[in-house]
Amino acid sequence: MRVKSTFFIHCFSGSAEKGVVEVTNCFCVPHKEYEDLVEAELNYAMDLFEMNLKVNKQESIVGWWATGNEVTSHSSVIHEYYSRECSNPVHMTLDTTLQGSHMGIKAYLNVPLGVPGGKQGNMFTPIPVEIVTYEPEIVALRHCQKTVQLKKGIEPVSDLAQIGEAAEKLTGLLDAVLAYVEDVLAGRVPPDNAVGRQLLDMVHSVPAITPEMFENMFNSNIKDLLMVVTLCQLTKTQLQLNEKLTLLTSM
Repeated sequence: MRVKSTFFIHCFSGSAEKGVVEVTNCFCVPHKEYEDLVEAELNYAMDLFEMNLKVNKQESIVGWWATGNEVTSHSSVIHEYYSRECSNPVHMTLDTTLQGSHMGIKAYLNVPLGVPGGKQGNMFTPIPVEIVTYEPEIVALRHCQKTVQLKKGIEPVSDLAQIGEAAEKLTGLLDAVLAYVEDVLAGRVPPDNAVGRQLLDMVHSVPAITPEMFENMFNSNIKDLLMVVTLCQLTKTQLQLNEKLTLLTSM
């Protein structure tokens, strides 16, 4: 008896080295769910992987992920297939219900269980997950988040506006750190050694420069930014004029 699909399956591709699996790509695997089994279109999945391999020759299958907040009864069946495709595949679950205003991400490794000569089994054991993103991706995602409560799109933010938003956010973070330190010194909050070490590392990472040097560096970068913005506006205006002139000459 076929049941309604309750999750989506995707195949991971990436690399594994020194006990760390880096996932750099993924693609959807169409499937049909039944009460006691899952039928996946494996030929379609392998065709996609081979096409991806032509562009990213260093990538290989490293595991799979599915939507949901927990491991299901179908997970072992799907994981068994990926165990034949790669050694010790990673299984990840992605909770799309947005509980707690964020997507819950959990990763697992399949560990065999049992006694010698007895019945064998397996168990999905949680492993740490770290999300690594590039700075341009973070900026783009934060910009997209602004449209969550809006019914219309928004225009891209200028570079100067982004600097203003970043400075405002940095000011808020500094205020939170100062408030925490003052509460610890006043005895209102118990000290946390881990937080203290992180704050110390942060202070040591700041280069020792005078306020005058910092102001000169900041002003120099602002001048470069203003020059780039001006050139971009001139280029945009020139393209618009060229488009209108081309339209007039063609009439």
